[in-house]
Amino acid sequence: MNTQDFVRPWDAFQAANRFRRTIRKFNSVPIPEDEVHALLAEAAFAPSSGDMQPYELHWIRAPALKASIATACNGQKAAASAADFIVVVANPALGLRTARAQLAHVESSLTLEQDSKAYYRKQVGMFQKILGVGSSALWSPLVLLAALIRPTLSLIPIGHIGGRQWAARNAIFAAQTLMLAAAAKGIDSCPMEGFSASQVARLLRLPRGSVIPLVIALGYRADDARIEERWRYPVMDMVISH
Repeated sequence: MNTQDFVRPWDAFQAANRFRRTIRKFNSVPIPEDEVHALLAEAAFAPSSGDMQPYELHWIRAPALKASIATACNGQKAAASAADFIVVVANPALGLRTARAQLAHVESSLTLEQDSKAYYRKQVGMFQKILGVGSSALWSPLVLLAALIRPTLSLIPIGHIGGRQWAARNAIFAAQTLMLAAAAKGIDSCPMEGFSASQVARLLRLPRGSVIPLVIALGYRADDARIEERWRYPVMDMVISH
């Protein structure tokens, strides 16, 4: 597609972005399954480092499990009234899984040119090293020391902590995409950080090394949901032009 022919749907995006609010009280109307499927499909298009997608999106549907997740969210109103939950789970090991699948796709592709295949082989190989040998806890003291000397190195995906932070950052891209997609469909959301990660991990039987950046509550806003005028820090005070 010629980018000059692409219609930039600014008005639609702005409408969805402004509609999106952190809703803490939902009504009892269920969300159609195909609508949630559509949101999850769009979340998969979120950017990630090297397209490694080091995350899973756990769609909580079973009533008993939903009740347990709500309890693990410390009794928040949004959790108690949510129609569905999406638990965002990040793990460097999931990036390795994606790397293997991506490499298999590249090798079997009949449309990619050899130059493109060479590029992806090199990129995937780099991430396999970083997420494999580079994720060892043995690297963590060196990363900590380097970060003390040069703080900009504190977020490199090396060591067991750095790898998990990297995975969590990439997972947040998918979470934001999902919430904006929900807003475009008139579905409300509430990103929750106040929950017992250990309880949620135990309920979902997550493997060691997993982190949970967010639990997203989905639903339709109740008639008496609190929706006030939003205040934001002035953009001109936040944007630094160079």
